[in-house]
Amino acid sequence: MPFLTKIKWVVLSVVTLSLASIIIHLSLTKLWAVNIVQYKALPSLPEEFGSVLGRQVIKNKKLWGSIESLETLQPNANARSNYSVPKEQSNGFIYAKVFGGFAKIRSSIPDLVAISRILNATLVIPEFQESTRSKGISSKFKSFSYLYNEEQFITFLKNDVIIAKSLPESLMERRRRNEIPTFKPTSSASLNFYIEEILPKLKKSKVIGLIIADGGALQSILPLSMAEIQRLRCRVAFHALQFRPEIQTLGRRMVHKLRALGQPFLAFHPGLLRETLAYNGCAELFQDVHTELIQHRRSQMIKEGILKDELNVDSHLRREKGLCPIMPEEVGILLRVMGYPAKTIIYLAGSELFGGQRALIPLRSMFINTLDRTSLCSEKELSDLVGPETPLPVNSFRPPPTKSEKELKEEWKKAGPRPRPLPPPPGRPIYQHEKEGWYAWITETPTEPDPSPMDLRMKAHRLLWDALDYIVSLEADAFFPGFNNDGSGWPDFSSLVMGHRLYETASFRTYRPDRKVVAELFNTTRENLYHPKHNWTILVQEHLNKSLTEEGLIRQSLLSKPAMFLSHPFPECSCRIASTKATNHVKGENGQVLYGGEDICPKWMQHANDAGKLEKEGVKSQDEGLADYESNDFVDESESDKNGSKTSQTPLWDQDEEMDPND
Repeated sequence: MPFLTKIKWVVLSVVTLSLASIIIHLSLTKLWAVNIVQYKALPSLPEEFGSVLGRQVIKNKKLWGSIESLETLQPNANARSNYSVPKEQSNGFIYAKVFGGFAKIRSSIPDLVAISRILNATLVIPEFQESTRSKGISSKFKSFSYLYNEEQFITFLKNDVIIAKSLPESLMERRRRNEIPTFKPTSSASLNFYIEEILPKLKKSKVIGLIIADGGALQSILPLSMAEIQRLRCRVAFHALQFRPEIQTLGRRMVHKLRALGQPFLAFHPGLLRETLAYNGCAELFQDVHTELIQHRRSQMIKEGILKDELNVDSHLRREKGLCPIMPEEVGILLRVMGYPAKTIIYLAGSELFGGQRALIPLRSMFINTLDRTSLCSEKELSDLVGPETPLPVNSFRPPPTKSEKELKEEWKKAGPRPRPLPPPPGRPIYQHEKEGWYAWITETPTEPDPSPMDLRMKAHRLLWDALDYIVSLEADAFFPGFNNDGSGWPDFSSLVMGHRLYETASFRTYRPDRKVVAELFNTTRENLYHPKHNWTILVQEHLNKSLTEEGLIRQSLLSKPAMFLSHPFPECSCRIASTKATNHVKGENGQVLYGGEDICPKWMQHANDAGKLEKEGVKSQDEGLADYESNDFVDESESDKNGSKTSQTPLWDQDEEMDPND
């Protein structure tokens, strides 16, 4: 009996302890659950967020300051002399259809205006096929006005070229009957092509059509005697082409929300587009279905004659030649090496990101304040920007028809001579989500299907998203391109932003990394990617700092201007404040001056610049008391490193908050 009693007491004690343990765990769970919030995208940032921080925006000059060597450059696209207003009697009308996305559209319109000026023609407002092909977009906007302010465009250029909203009715009838001569110029079409081939037909038929598919219609570099045409291009791109008011209002609101966060921000455009990745053969940098999609598009380009190269190429070798993008993970490492703290605000620009959000995971883990338009705009704000649209047809998904017993028997009889293989197991049902993906076709057919109505509508929406990102990128305190000037000859978003920033304020911090040099740097430290050595960080800082200055600007001009004038609108569209310092004169292969041949600015510009300098000198330096990013590096180099011993290393993830210049 005593033994049984002891057993009972032991069992009772165990049960009591178990109940107590359960109660304690439930209590702790309830306590911890209070702070658990379901993850969701931030619809908008509160307007008063900046005041909550309660601190003034302080910029570390080493990270955010202007580039002094470029401060003498000022924008000046005004006509200089001997520039007459357009003749009232023109040689005829030019109407154009522009294919492609935001970058191709924005780089094509200045060319069309320049061509109209050269041929003394009346330009009809161009049609954007990205918006006209999309069925059911808002009826509030026409093709051009879906993106740009039509009235502003016509009014600003009234002294440069005559612009009409549409063709006269008589010519419209001829267009409907396809009786109008139509041409498809390349992006590098020469002046002789227009003067010798287009002009006679324009005078004869009084109207011609142009199909612009390559993002341009006129050669980038023109003779010195055509400098006024180059300045006209600048006036179109940087002044006449203003986004419609709704886009400008929302774009400024996004910039205001970013400024309200109380610190400067950097805009980053990854440039991961399927077209450019396929053109340059960068498929192996991705995984799974994305590699197959890039290769499929590359195969199409070879068949269409767009690309004259092999289908299978070594992507890593291409990367070492600078033909592939700097991946977001690598950009994050470069920025951390430069000294940008983990809570730096990074704005992700670009409406298309091939590879999906997975490609951004490393960058977001390094910079916790990585934002995009969905973080700054509510769904209602984006919906209002798009406007009322016609609902798309109900989802037409239909599962494959099931075969009857009779059909199955017929197939069995036709299966071939005996011994026949066992019949295949019954097919599993095909779920709807397996067919909705935009890449589902690649597992079933070698032919890419035509875009669906939703695909066409999304392409139109991307024009608006890119316009918002363009506004934010121009206003950013620093800009970093992931894949600009890719060698395809097509205009790209980053090059347009860099050219616009260069025109408006050349001294803004715009990084121009040499992808070939960056690839070499990463190859030397691939095994220590997140534990970089001190010597490596010094090399990275030297390269990126040089890319901000005249040296980087000159190197970039040699590559970018021959492909697209708007990426480097110098020296035609700028002037230089008089300075005692001598400037470098750089010429391209054809002898044209790319940098250093700017005119001297008017006196009123020089007086305004002097006043700005005095005001700047009167303000106490904001860098006083702030740590120099070079002296607060990731790595503290020890003396043993100089003697070849092991270098002390610090992971990028473990950087203390004291390196933040805003604290």
